Amino acid sequence: MRNTKSETPVALTIAGSDNSAGAGAQADLKTFSAVGVYGLTAITCIVAEVPGKVSAIQAVEPRIVAEQIRLSFEAFPISAMKTGMLYSSEIIEAVCDTLAEVYAGNAQRPFLVVDPVMVATSGDLLLKPEAITLFRERLFPLANLITPNLDEVQTLLGRPVTTVQEMEAAGDELVRTFGCAFLLKGGHLRGERAIDILFTRDGTRHSFSAPFVPGVSTHGTGCTTAAAITGYLARGLPLPEAVERAKLLVTKAVRKYHRWQRPNGVTDALNHSA
Repeated sequence: MRNTKSETPVALTIAGSDNSAGAGAQADLKTFSAVGVYGLTAITCIVAEVPGKVSAIQAVEPRIVAEQIRLSFEAFPISAMKTGMLYSSEIIEAVCDTLAEVYAGNAQRPFLVVDPVMVATSGDLLLKPEAITLFRERLFPLANLITPNLDEVQTLLGRPVTTVQEMEAAGDELVRTFGCAFLLKGGHLRGERAIDILFTRDGTRHSFSAPFVPGVSTHGTGCTTAAAITGYLARGLPLPEAVERAKLLVTKAVRKYHRWQRPNGVTDALNHSA
């Protein structure tokens, strides 16, 4: 499903809806536009969320999630796609079944980035516990790249990751276990620099870092990173370059953040158009 030279590249996000538009499908669409691709969405759930708080989640019926994906593939030449918040076992099953259906007969599958959204920046659980097994058994085998943060790495490996050296060991283990590339996002280390490490299937490591921006409380950096990588891959960039450019985009979005004063504090948000 490659685009001709005159066509605009197309990327699909299968993700939840965030009313504050800092994360989820809304952030993905902003990011796709920023990197020059046309974005499609398949909404999996509706999340009542603002930075620092998730108050309610309502899942979309799995058959509706499946139909959104089906119609997207029928009408558009999708070059790359990502998954974000899938929430439940039923939705994960529907996504995997539908992808298998649309892949049938296609000579070339779109590049799939899986952002294993499990825990919000606020600490709220965004994935039902019984769904984690399905991530490992059904979704991960379809992925070309998986982009966990360190909390999600701990969930996958059953141990905390608190240093760069532990990140390196964890990344190597995850690639061996699941047989695809991993990008470990090290922002939760909270050092002077935010460090991400890409581990490819051939055993190569690529490290990316940027100065940590203190005093800013945004959310959606994980969604935005995965969406930017997906967009750049849709444009035909090789994986390490796509990750490098995504890191630059997210760093700028954090550094040039939006801020609104409120009676009881402030609200910060990423600046996707920075």
